[in-house]
Amino acid sequence: MIDALDAYVAAALDAGVRIEVRDLAEMLAAEPSVQAVLFYGSNLRTGSLDGVLDFYVLTAGPPERGLWPTVSYREVTRDGVTLRAKIATMRLATFRAAASGDLIDTTIWTRFVQPAALVWQRDDEARAGVVQAIAAAAVTAARFAAALGPARGTAADYWRALFRQTYAAELRVEKSGREEQILDHGAGRYQAILPLAWQAGGIAFDRDGDILTPDVSDRARILARWHRRRRAGKPLNIARLVRAAFTFDGAAAYGLWKVERHTGVKVALTPWRERHPILSAPAVFWQVWRSRR
Repeated sequence: MIDALDAYVAAALDAGVRIEVRDLAEMLAAEPSVQAVLFYGSNLRTGSLDGVLDFYVLTAGPPERGLWPTVSYREVTRDGVTLRAKIATMRLATFRAAASGDLIDTTIWTRFVQPAALVWQRDDEARAGVVQAIAAAAVTAARFAAALGPARGTAADYWRALFRQTYAAELRVEKSGREEQILDHGAGRYQAILPLAWQAGGIAFDRDGDILTPDVSDRARILARWHRRRRAGKPLNIARLVRAAFTFDGAAAYGLWKVERHTGVKVALTPWRERHPILSAPAVFWQVWRSRR
């Protein structure tokens, strides 16, 4: 059934996106090391160009040194429309390892069991690598869902249990109940992909209509693996935030856009602020406070 899961994932990755998104993906793929570009997040669901467009850029090359991914921000104006993109960059090989659940990190398989579109690929080999990685993410997520979910229930019951646990394991800004929005949007996807992922992962199950009963004979082992990942979740997030504070390419432009979006106060991006986003933050906050007063 691995082939069935791969076929489902490959079809889902071909989701239609706006031409502006594909054009931006081609620009992000200008470096010769880039193998593929994934588009994901709320703008994929809505088709809107408003806000920030989320991309993962997957590359070839030597293993990363330190934490991954690297994060950057770009603004591109086309025909009077400004597109804003937040770009996470990492090796395709690391992406695949993280999706498989071999690493302590949970972020990749949690996010990419959710919908994503493969908006640029270097060749068929790169596409195959992405399909295999996303399929592995589904198997990893489904295995943890079987252990974290009820003894028997609907597909939504298992995904709900998983997403609640993974959101709790990370530093997230979303309000509680975020998992319901995810499930409401992609109900058909989650209903279809769970049995495919269980079969691909070697988890037997019984089906009675919409009710599924997985045979999780190694539940204790899976839960032990999960608890190790949950304990590491927030410390990893904090480490990434600290790293991003010093390495986020385009941090100043991104921060000032967020300030204007949330306060209505436009702050100029000066060369000094662009070079020193952290040092300039207090003066920016003071200017915003005075303007709002």
